[in-house]
Amino acid sequence: MVQKSWIRRTALTGVLVLPILTAGCGLFSQETGKSIDPPQVEENANGTDNGQTGQADPQGQGTHMTVYLQDRNGYLAPVSISTSLAANEAAGQRALEMMVEDGTYANLLPEEFRAMIPQGTQIKSFSVDKENKLALVDFTEPFANYNPQDERAIVEAITWTLTAIPGIENVELSLEGEKLSEMPMDAFPLDLALNRDIGINIETADGVNYMQSTPVTLYFSAKTLSDDQYYVPVTRLINNDNDMPTAEAAMEQLIAGPLNKKELTSIILPEVKVTSVETKDDVVTVDLEDATYEAGQQMPSEMLQAVVLSITENTGAAQVQILINGEANVVDDQEKSYVTPVGRPNYVNALKS
Repeated sequence: MVQKSWIRRTALTGVLVLPILTAGCGLFSQETGKSIDPPQVEENANGTDNGQTGQADPQGQGTHMTVYLQDRNGYLAPVSISTSLAANEAAGQRALEMMVEDGTYANLLPEEFRAMIPQGTQIKSFSVDKENKLALVDFTEPFANYNPQDERAIVEAITWTLTAIPGIENVELSLEGEKLSEMPMDAFPLDLALNRDIGINIETADGVNYMQSTPVTLYFSAKTLSDDQYYVPVTRLINNDNDMPTAEAAMEQLIAGPLNKKELTSIILPEVKVTSVETKDDVVTVDLEDATYEAGQQMPSEMLQAVVLSITENTGAAQVQILINGEANVVDDQEKSYVTPVGRPNYVNALKS
């Protein structure tokens, strides 16, 4: 059912077709700019770790809200924005308000990133059906006023932002009190609840058979004009002829690198081999092989984080154990140890506004 939904929504809205390219050598790329602020793990007001949510509210004071914005190259990316919530304010409503173009919170957004919800839109209501983990959003009329070519990006931005919040896995959209069965301008189907199965920044290579394909979401690097690095999630449609496990397929595609090598950079390069990918007790162990690696060598944090983000996104696993040539004594260039399994960070891309 999920596969049919994916194919239907992809076919209706179009897919970017690009040739697969590979380049470079060694375990990681040297084409990195300044690092983004490292991901941090925080606790919410109840003292519980929000895990892979991207939204955290320590002791009801400050918080980092993760919203999906469009960069200057047309890619959606999660952006962590420092703000604060009132005691009874819903994180989902605030996140949506921050995503309104030229809205109340426009001054908090980093330069070169664009809010996708049409200008003038207000959130009439926001609620969560906890039993079904469903966010219910009702927009005002200006929501229907947008460029049709932005339609899919608007849907993806809203869906991925809200499903980063604890307890939300699905999203339902309404306009002035009426549930939408499709988007107003270009008829993106909304008859089924929206979730991350719709993908983000979709791409596919030549020769993919849609009826035998599967999506994997990969995290690559991009840079702002001021050379600040950030992560971009890309959902790639690949052939699944051999029924390869999703985690292993994701690693192979991550190593193959981005299709758009002009705007995106892969930290891991094609000479690296995947020795094994195993899942046990909600931990995915990834063993990478590279002849140039020396024991004790510090690995780029961007590379290790891209692996963790990509594996957890595709498997839902709580933690990832990274091995290099079978060894677990991995430390990144920010002195963070990967000797034991690590979880997905609460937020990424804490870019300056």
